[in-house]
Amino acid sequence: MPPVPTIAVVDDDAAIREAMDDLVKSCGYECRLFASAEEFLAFEPRSAINCMVVDVKMPGLSGIELQAELNKHPERPPMIFVTSYEDERTRKTAINGGAFAFLGKPVDIEKLIGCVELALGH
Repeated sequence: MPPVPTIAVVDDDAAIREAMDDLVKSCGYECRLFASAEEFLAFEPRSAINCMVVDVKMPGLSGIELQAELNKHPERPPMIFVTSYEDERTRKTAINGGAFAFLGKPVDIEKLIGCVELALGH
């Protein structure tokens, strides 16, 4: 049996992290929670992460800056951005940086689950 995919949630809002944790686990996936981009970058082994759900605006490194940092490495998981800051420039930067999806908050749960499943190749 193949290992259960692990989804990383990177968001500075504890309530959103908890809600995402419940959602991800209810879909049968493992979940790892990170309160900041820096916390995610310090995590090893990052290769254990199969997909990421990332906030854009966070203290310290933003989600976009995290993406730029991860893009320096050949092996990186697909990133799904979830944000309440839906300006076109940020969306374009994320998509041009290789984001799998860019979704607004409050997030459409069905759309998010669909994006995660597509990113995982299901």
